[in-house]
Amino acid sequence: MVLPSSRLRVCCSAGWRWLQARGLGGAEAQDPGPVFRYMGKGRRRSRLFVWGFAHTGALGLPQLLLPRSGRQKPRQIQLRPCRLELEERISSAACGYGFTLLASQTRDITKVWGMGLNKDSQIGFHRSRGDRTKSYEFVLEPSPVPLPLEKPQETRVVQVSCGRAHSLLLTDNEGVFSMGNNAYGQCGRRIVDGEIYSGSQIIHKIEDLDKNVVEVTCGQDHSLFRTKKGEIYSCGWGADGQTGLSHYGISCKPTRLAGDVAGVNIIQTATYGDFCLAVSEDGDLFGWGNSEYLQLSAVTEVTQVNVPKHLPFKGVGKIKQAACGGTHAAILNREGNVFVWGYGILGKGCNLSESRVPEMIPSTLFGWSEFTPQVRVDRIRCGLNHFAAITNRGELFVWGKNLRGCLGIGTLNDQYFPWRVAVAGDVMDVACGVDHMVALTRSFI
Repeated sequence: MVLPSSRLRVCCSAGWRWLQARGLGGAEAQDPGPVFRYMGKGRRRSRLFVWGFAHTGALGLPQLLLPRSGRQKPRQIQLRPCRLELEERISSAACGYGFTLLASQTRDITKVWGMGLNKDSQIGFHRSRGDRTKSYEFVLEPSPVPLPLEKPQETRVVQVSCGRAHSLLLTDNEGVFSMGNNAYGQCGRRIVDGEIYSGSQIIHKIEDLDKNVVEVTCGQDHSLFRTKKGEIYSCGWGADGQTGLSHYGISCKPTRLAGDVAGVNIIQTATYGDFCLAVSEDGDLFGWGNSEYLQLSAVTEVTQVNVPKHLPFKGVGKIKQAACGGTHAAILNREGNVFVWGYGILGKGCNLSESRVPEMIPSTLFGWSEFTPQVRVDRIRCGLNHFAAITNRGELFVWGKNLRGCLGIGTLNDQYFPWRVAVAGDVMDVACGVDHMVALTRSFI
């Protein structure tokens, strides 16, 4: 139902006659047309959409794999965004290799939900109905993850992050928790030879870490922690230098990074595969880890960099945000321009598959024009082989390798330039995985 605006007192033809009666209906006055306002409380609802590979349960849609009707066939791939019904208001989402974590900043006991592949207990222990001592290796719908919190009704989960087979959870006042595979120390605890991760109930509180952590980021088998002071700590597998600790070994204790980031106030970190980026308060960019695909070739010809290096890219302006994939990277500057480099489908057509330096993607591909000069990209994300960008109008654009339909564009074709995803809501954030994605949105009205 709609009502006329009381401020203008105009309602179709009746309003036009009202203007004419007061001498305002001649040539000097133009019919403004009807003005409407929608009924309701004005509260836009938070909604969750998922798409991509459903076989592992990472989408949380059991009806795709176990159809209720015998006439329907199981479907392993969801090519377009599908709404995930969850009553809680999700504030953070993360996609791992075949699994998903969702978190709400609620003060209720249940704050985190997991779904998908769980062979290493990367989404916690979920009891089997047949044998209560065993854990499901595949969780097909969002299931609560119990956390060992001291004050569960006072503590909130601020952020979740997922790697290949481990996860990190950041709380507001009880520090960081980790779960899943710890074969390389990526969970920030002592490595136990022969430890069995399947069915594990260990959710570890990382003690050897500054309590002022404000961001956690999982790589493939390593972890990064950023503190309120702008310092970076890391642990895990460092064979490609991705821990940034000046060696190529394993570290199970979070240790502060030095190199070019020493004394620099870092405001954001990014990693997904085995190389890392960091953005400073001054808008500078730093990188370390694997450089086999030209990610760090601007400063070195070696293929592994084990200490953070400043990346003096020219012509990119002050950097606001960075994102890492498996072989490619992206940065967003403060003017809202997106730059990409590395190897893969970079977003500037099929003729550009590798670049040593950042290449700018034309802003017109994200909806900018002389008629819409206010449009700009606000946020960027990377999956293992694809990119995502969110504009200030809540529109989601994707490009890259469309592994198992992870782009959500309705086909299995790769996408060589940014393409808008049809999502029924304004996209606020998005989590990218290997072959699936999760979007946090707000309803239009």
